[in-house]
Amino acid sequence: MAGPLLEFETEMFLSLFGNDGLLVVAEGMGIDRILLQFMRVYSEHGSLVLLLNTTAPEQEYFTEQLRVEGVTHLPRTVTSDVQSTDRYNVYTEGGVLFVTSRILVVDFLTDRIPADLISGILVYRAHKIIESCQEAFIIRLFRQKNKTGFIKAFTDKATAFSSGFCQVERVMRSLFVKKLYLWPRFQASVNSALDKHKPEVVELHVSLTAAMRAIQSSILDIMSACLKELKRYNPTLEAEDLSLENTLGNYFEKTIRHYLDPLWHQLGTKTKALVQDLKVLRVLLLYLTQYDCVTFLNLLESLRSSQKIFGSNSGWLFLDSSTSMFVNARSRVYRVPENKKKLKVGARADRQESSSDSEVKRELVLEKSPKWEALTEVLQEIERENKSCEHEPGRVLICASDDRTCAQLQQYIKHGSEWLLNRLYARTIAKRDSAACSALELDTQKKEKGWPKKGAKGNKPAQKKKPTNSKSKPSLTLTQMVGKEESSEALEMGSSGDDDKEEEEVLELDLSSDAYYAILKEPLTVIHPLKGCTDPHSLTRVLHEVEPSFVVLYDAELSFVRQLEIYKACRPGKPLRVYFLIYGGSTEEQKYLTALSKEKKAFEHLIREKSAMVIPEEREGREDTNLDLARNLDPANATTNTRKAGGQDQPKEPSRVIVDMREFRSELPSLLHRRGMDIEPITLEVGDYILTPDVCVERKSVSDLIGSLQSGRLYTQCLSMTRYYRKPVLLIEFDPAKPFSLTARSDFRREISSNDISSKLTLLTLHFPRLRILWCPSPHATAELFLELKLGRPEPDAAAAQAVTAESDIVAESADLYNPGPYDFLLKMPGVNTKNVRALVRSAESLADVAKLSQEKLAEILGSSNNAKLLYGFLHNTADVPAPVQKGRQTS
Repeated sequence: MAGPLLEFETEMFLSLFGNDGLLVVAEGMGIDRILLQFMRVYSEHGSLVLLLNTTAPEQEYFTEQLRVEGVTHLPRTVTSDVQSTDRYNVYTEGGVLFVTSRILVVDFLTDRIPADLISGILVYRAHKIIESCQEAFIIRLFRQKNKTGFIKAFTDKATAFSSGFCQVERVMRSLFVKKLYLWPRFQASVNSALDKHKPEVVELHVSLTAAMRAIQSSILDIMSACLKELKRYNPTLEAEDLSLENTLGNYFEKTIRHYLDPLWHQLGTKTKALVQDLKVLRVLLLYLTQYDCVTFLNLLESLRSSQKIFGSNSGWLFLDSSTSMFVNARSRVYRVPENKKKLKVGARADRQESSSDSEVKRELVLEKSPKWEALTEVLQEIERENKSCEHEPGRVLICASDDRTCAQLQQYIKHGSEWLLNRLYARTIAKRDSAACSALELDTQKKEKGWPKKGAKGNKPAQKKKPTNSKSKPSLTLTQMVGKEESSEALEMGSSGDDDKEEEEVLELDLSSDAYYAILKEPLTVIHPLKGCTDPHSLTRVLHEVEPSFVVLYDAELSFVRQLEIYKACRPGKPLRVYFLIYGGSTEEQKYLTALSKEKKAFEHLIREKSAMVIPEEREGREDTNLDLARNLDPANATTNTRKAGGQDQPKEPSRVIVDMREFRSELPSLLHRRGMDIEPITLEVGDYILTPDVCVERKSVSDLIGSLQSGRLYTQCLSMTRYYRKPVLLIEFDPAKPFSLTARSDFRREISSNDISSKLTLLTLHFPRLRILWCPSPHATAELFLELKLGRPEPDAAAAQAVTAESDIVAESADLYNPGPYDFLLKMPGVNTKNVRALVRSAESLADVAKLSQEKLAEILGSSNNAKLLYGFLHNTADVPAPVQKGRQTS
């Protein structure tokens, strides 16, 4: 289905096939095709290749492609469903394997995988290797045990390397590769190959309406004001990254987080509110060009009402630009005649009295989206061309950004703009506002025969398409709406509704994707979302299955534009016309151009960095000289004890740490292994790390700590640790990129609340006096701390650690003295605490013996007459509890 590789793709493949390296390709230029070619080569019994960093839908796609091409030894997936005893057999059968990272780490550490038989490793999404610590750990373990296997890495996110210090060099170091292969779109061989078979492109720069332009201008003014305020409150922020142009891009929120996360706890409420405002304004900009006038106004009105409900008005709502935005947004949906305008903007006190007059006078305008009309013209042009064409009519693929837009477009093409807008209006604004409801009734009374047949251009193709079946998978319009902030509105506004489903038949097209919307069977016309599908290759599948002659890009998306270029180059004889719809002079156009320039700058930055990069000869780790593979590295200032055999190296036994299987999601096991400790992965019921027979550590990140304190899970975990280990430890580990502070300075209060995290931790230490709390700013600090805690202490026993469960009756400290059940019960009695409980246990063999002791004897044992009095009274005083009154049955 994918077809043979193009010239430049073959060049890419051969350059990486001959050497280990990192391949960075421009987004959308078919990195999957290169990876598939490698998988095709290695899908045989004689080689064992591991593929890292793929998701389940991607694994299905790759396997399906290889099956279509007739590959017999297909890739297999190794997950937790495959038993540990069977995994060795799976590995020895060879071929390409998708293996879960956690399983692979454990199998490398326990030598369950034959490392010497591995031909090599393919790493997908290589730009994430630093963030995803498991993959870096796997590659290091592989290179320590196998010096001959290859490592080949792939990524199409050049922009991921433009932030951070020497990012690409750090990634290459983690991958143990020396070569960097860069393939931007402007590369000479790529240009020449794609220019030979260009698709016919028709660019349609659609003009914004006057009201839309005014709203866009207002939003940009407000954003500019918010940015100015943000810089005023935080002068240390990088001014270049906080420009208005960058605010429009997809990476803006990531940039803001990068700057503000480390000092988020020090920021004032004003700065936090401004960051939130910028997010809201970005959503408004998106809605303005993406959806219709009713959806936009509904979002705007809901924002204002929610601000009122919570009583926290954002500053931007009071700006003049904001007033202008509301006025223009309303003018797109309805208008109030001149004689009633004063009444509308007048004092609110008189509004209720005069509402009956203003309700009737509100008239619906319902401005059509300019792109809808452009789309209608395009479809009419395609229809004319198909009629005049002697060959089979060309199929049409319409691509819009998300599922909600696709649902609206399908309804527009089928029913026309007036039907769609009236329906949306009735479901949203008319439901909330009685005046709007009256306006809608008035509007419908004016129409003599239901919905009008004139007006919208969209009705012309709709008349022809009316008899045909409607769409596939109607439930998708309800369930797959994008836009998390307004999910409830999405259900109301983007859906086709249950009332229509009964009338419409489902058009089954037998496509592998389930995210499409079919409109016509002859010629086949399909709408498909660009983003938001559960399967990332859904659009690629539909493109190759539908094989359209016409593609309408309702929304601009960089990677799909490149995908269409490759698609056309692979099918040189077949015609392809691409209609490119974009709002001229809009933020949508600016966003697209910014994405293009960002990628170009990222590649230029990588080219410069590659030319100046100094790579050590031993980088690949094929010899023992690579220090990144060395373990137990002593610091440079470490001193040698010359009293022991003249300073000669003493043979050391490797230190050992028992680690719970679930902990391999964190970076800590990798760091401990690098410092020379042997890791024993087993499933622990009590604790996460066993350092010595006495020391058990429960590791918590800050978010996990808060969650387990709220749920009470941490209490149970600490109870188990104190019961079975002499030195229970709670380790609180912070993210190095976040502040090393549990509570913000502004959150310190004079009165103590039992709901505070610090209060709950205090109560925890009061309940468990033997529990020690360790605070670590990063995993590196934790690894150092573990080394010090293990110094000169005996090694833990894996079998003993695995035998300890929450239900065990074995108590490590004093199993010969007492059982945990009665001991816990005794601690709950008044007068008994952790300081005197041991003395009481030694003086009485059972709870019955405690009840026989006199008050004087109890005072002697407990060392306090008050405690003795409380306990004696609790055991001997008669409780004066009235007997429950039983209601007799009433007899008839």
